[in-house]
Amino acid sequence: MQIQVATAGEALIDMIRNPDGRYEPCLGGAVYNLTRALARQSIETLYLNPLSRDRFGRQLAEGLLADGVHLARPEPVVEVTSLAVVSVDDAGHPDYAFYREGVADRATDAVRLTQACEAAPALQVVCTGALALSPDDAGIYLPWLAGQRDSGKVVVIDANLRPSVMPDLPRYRAHVLNTLQYADVIKVSDEDLDNLGMAGATALDQARNLLGQCDARVIALTRGGAGANLLTRADAVFHARESAPLAVVDTVGAGDCFLAGLVTAMLEAGLAADWGSAEVNASVAQRLLQNAIASASICVQRRGCVPPSRQEVLAHVASGRIASGTGTGEPQ
Repeated sequence: MQIQVATAGEALIDMIRNPDGRYEPCLGGAVYNLTRALARQSIETLYLNPLSRDRFGRQLAEGLLADGVHLARPEPVVEVTSLAVVSVDDAGHPDYAFYREGVADRATDAVRLTQACEAAPALQVVCTGALALSPDDAGIYLPWLAGQRDSGKVVVIDANLRPSVMPDLPRYRAHVLNTLQYADVIKVSDEDLDNLGMAGATALDQARNLLGQCDARVIALTRGGAGANLLTRADAVFHARESAPLAVVDTVGAGDCFLAGLVTAMLEAGLAADWGSAEVNASVAQRLLQNAIASASICVQRRGCVPPSRQEVLAHVASGRIASGTGTGEPQ
C-alpha cells in the first residue's frame, strides 16, 4: 500500500429533502465526497478524521472502505455523526443547514493528523477545505497544514465556503484567507469568491485578486455551466467547458468530484508543489481541466454524489465533448 493522498475534514449525513417533503439520508460532506471520488479514480487515499460508532458513522465507514479508502482512525469514537439538512431548488442547486456540535469528525487534533501523515512515507498530496475552514477548528488544521507544506507535500485546499452556518462572517472570511496561505493549489467557485468578498468585475478578476493575496501557485476556478479556468502564478490562464448542455439531475458533490479529477490528473502528471510558479506546458494544464470537468460532469447527471470511476472519466475526456484552450474563455 502506497498512500498518495490524505484528506482531512467533514464526513456527515446529508438529509436531502425529496419533492414529497420527506428527507432521505445520504452519505456526504465535501471532504468525504472528495475522498471517495479520489479512491474511485484509483488513487490510494487516506481519510484522517475519526468516524462515529453510531449507525450513520458505521455507514460512512462502510462507504469509504467499499471504495478502497484507508482509514487513519479505524476505531470508531463515541461522538455522534454530523448532519446536514439539504434542500435542492428547481435548478438542482443545494442549500445546506448543518448540525456540527460535538460530532465525530471534529474529535481530532493536529498531532493526530500529522502522525497519520508521517506514517505514510509515499504521501504526496494533502487535501482539506469546506467545513474544516471554520475558525473554531483553526487549532486542528492550521498547524497540520503548516507542517505538511514545510515537509514538501502538495497542499490542496477547497475554498468551499458555507457562510449560512458561520455566525461571524467577517471572522470566517479572514480565517479562510489565512488558511489559504498554506495552499499550493486552491479550488474555488465563482460563488465562493463572492462570499469571500473578493474585488473584481468578473470571477476571473476576483480569482486573480485572490491569487495576489496568497502564496498558491494555482487556482482552479469553477463557473458552473460556463466551465472552469486554471490560473497560475506565472499569469497563465486556461479554460475548458462542456461543448453541449448536460442533463443535470443535481449538483450535489460536483465540486468535490471536480477536485478529485484535478488531483488525480496532477498525480498522473507527476507535478511538483511549485508547478505553476513558472511557465507551464499548456497541454498538461488543459489535461488537468478536462479530467476535472469530466469528473464533475458525470456526477451532475446522477442523483446525489456518486463519483465516477477513472475509466468513466477517461472515456468522457476521450469522447471529445470538452472544449479547452488557453485564455479566459470569456466572450470577446
